[in-house]
Amino acid sequence: MPRASERRSAASQRHADTVRFVLFEARPAGLTFPQLVRSGELTPSQTRAGLACLRDIISERSWPPLIWTKKDGYRFCTDTTELQAYELGVVREKLTEIRRFITAVVGPHAALQPKGRWIRHLNTQLGSVESTLDIIAEHIDT
Repeated sequence: MPRASERRSAASQRHADTVRFVLFEARPAGLTFPQLVRSGELTPSQTRAGLACLRDIISERSWPPLIWTKKDGYRFCTDTTELQAYELGVVREKLTEIRRFITAVVGPHAALQPKGRWIRHLNTQLGSVESTLDIIAEHIDT
């Protein structure tokens, strides 16, 4: 399956350029999603596509990361302390999502089909992901 960056449409690339331009204009301040939509004169759907495409472009070109915080909205960030706090928040959010998925979907599926090859494999892999995310989420500054 092609990577997301290989499937980018020309439209999403244009939207990413618009979003990037608007965010650079707002720097160092960030923009909330509604502000980003208004400033870029894009629809919410176009703005979401632009943000997704922009994240791919950022990783390809080694640009500063794009983060989102409740306080500041979307913005480019180079401060390591802020980046670490953002990353830790995302890891904790994903850990919660994985745990809920395991308990609400995978667990009941395993009870229905305890000897199923797929569910055993899924349980093993998700257990590994949960354990890894848990170790990161328990991070203590040293």
